[in-house]
Amino acid sequence: MNILDFQRKKQSNEKITMVTCYDYSSAKLLADSDVDCLLVGDSLAMTMHGFEDTLSATMEMMVLHTAAVKRGVGEQFIVADLPFLSYRKSLAHSVEAAQQLMQAGAHAVKLEGAAGNLETIRHFIESGIPVMGHLGLTPQYVHALGGYRVQGRTDIAAEKLLTDAKALEAAGCFAVVLECIPAALAKKITEALAIPTIGIGAGTATNGQVLVYQDLLGMNKNFKPKFVKVFLDGCHAIKEAINQYCTDVKKAEFPAHEHTYDH
Repeated sequence: MNILDFQRKKQSNEKITMVTCYDYSSAKLLADSDVDCLLVGDSLAMTMHGFEDTLSATMEMMVLHTAAVKRGVGEQFIVADLPFLSYRKSLAHSVEAAQQLMQAGAHAVKLEGAAGNLETIRHFIESGIPVMGHLGLTPQYVHALGGYRVQGRTDIAAEKLLTDAKALEAAGCFAVVLECIPAALAKKITEALAIPTIGIGAGTATNGQVLVYQDLLGMNKNFKPKFVKVFLDGCHAIKEAINQYCTDVKKAEFPAHEHTYDH
């Protein structure tokens, strides 16, 4: 998968599949899957480090996890999130942040919002840094949005999202994530853009979908937003395996002869 395949897939009506990935072991597993693209998301602050929001993600975290994913990945395209405010301080600071992620192994970076970012995006593109946009529910703006809420429900809000999407396309983004917006609006934006859209909580009309690895595998029993489909009861399966290990150890059934060195 390379950057040209995103456009090709949209033109051929072939859906793009993207999964967040934060570590080497998960990347190795996903490398043998049918997934097109891996996102090293700033959601790792919550999923991997236990923070309450994505604002706690740092450049050090993003670089570390991006490098780990790169070492385990196969042919998949890697997108890495620019963390909170890393692209809002100055153009020089923004380029340095993007450089770190690209040199860690990302093929592209992702940033949230359009207003105030268009000049930076254009400079990134001109510097050889592909950019994926992100509109709708933008978690780095959680406090400005008043919480994790569906966006674009009013006519004014919907029109702004459409305008922002077109601005991101004009600035050079090769794709845009649409998060937690009404399905009809996501369809309208998707049809208005030449670049592909990737949805999360945005219906089926987008050109692709993204889900968090741990969410789709059911590894967080306390996190069940409406847009997540659990494809495996991972919490139960993993707990059962660990409990079986504990039982086998206590009964001296593990290690068995096949797990033991005779000489």
